[in-house]
Amino acid sequence: MKRELSVNMHLERLINLLEIIAVAGRPVSVAEVQRATDLPKPTCYRLIQSLVEQKLIDEPSEDGRYVIGERLIRIALLGKSDVDVRRCAAPLMRMAASNFNETVFLARFRDSKVEIIHIETPDDPARAFIHPGLGVRPMHACSCSKAIAAFAEPEFREVIVTGGLKEYTEHTKTSEAELRREFETIVARGFADCDQEIDIGIASVAAPVSIGNIGATFSVGAVGPIRRFGTDYRMEIGEKLIALAQKVSGAIQLCNVAEV
Repeated sequence: MKRELSVNMHLERLINLLEIIAVAGRPVSVAEVQRATDLPKPTCYRLIQSLVEQKLIDEPSEDGRYVIGERLIRIALLGKSDVDVRRCAAPLMRMAASNFNETVFLARFRDSKVEIIHIETPDDPARAFIHPGLGVRPMHACSCSKAIAAFAEPEFREVIVTGGLKEYTEHTKTSEAELRREFETIVARGFADCDQEIDIGIASVAAPVSIGNIGATFSVGAVGPIRRFGTDYRMEIGEKLIALAQKVSGAIQLCNVAEV
């Protein structure tokens, strides 16, 4: 019974420390945490060290100040529903759709698949736009999938390039060598594009959304008719999507930290 109480107290203290660091919204020192908890200094240092060892908090600048760690962010992100993610990203996506005057979308990687989970369309009533629909996209023939796959672990990329590369249109890349070269290009420039690889007359661009050091878990993209989405335009909007992806990453991480 005493051991159980001791374990519960230890766990409660760890959770209390995590809450304090998360709520601060900035790197905090051990001294600040100690004052907030009123724990003895040696106890506070031991608890902080335990959290660091388990990668639940990090010391990003090695200056004795700590933030919520990548592992905890990963845990929170895995448990975050599409509704929660859309809530975090929607304002930025809505603004991008208005600024680009194009349809923008958010895709998510899970269970070895990529699916579009949110779409925002332009406000301009006179603008013809494409609605890509929600759901799973092929890993080798859609910008939202390729933007994620190119930054995935080498083993997973091998599964993609050596798998069945279905030909959707005459523009679909169906050879291993061709897809490997494209992944290299995507990594070099920071975004992927799709030139009528799934549907004739439709093109898209997407940039990976990396969450801390856990890789590209999401991607943001824009889609439209090929008459507008020529090569030069795709390159131009791709650069804008890189900036949007960074903002979306920050928004998702802030939501994670706030809810931890």
